[in-house]
Amino acid sequence: MSGIIRSDINEEYVYSGIVEAGEFVFLSFCAGNIGAAFEEQVDGAIDDMERRLHTIGLTLEAVVKIDVLLKDVWNISFMEKVFARRFIQGYPARKTISTEFAHAGGMNGLQVQIDAIAYKQ
Repeated sequence: MSGIIRSDINEEYVYSGIVEAGEFVFLSFCAGNIGAAFEEQVDGAIDDMERRLHTIGLTLEAVVKIDVLLKDVWNISFMEKVFARRFIQGYPARKTISTEFAHAGGMNGLQVQIDAIAYKQ
């Protein structure tokens, strides 16, 4: 297992934010601007993803798959508007689902979270 590199480790919630396994990179729990308007939270989640990717020398262009969790699935069109603006080098494959978040921000806190898979060439 020496080919697997785990970083951005959260001991409190027991997960690795970045796992590099061969040519693939897995990112979990990308979120940001919690408590702000929905589109600002989508931008914040992508900013968080971009920041993490930069720590290992990658950009959003390397993202090939994302799983998006939305508190309100009816916000999908607003999310897609942000994605069209942010993923200008090509859209990743995507799955979008709705869920309830158990987050410190409460009912008006976390509205969107993104997990991603990136490809290292």
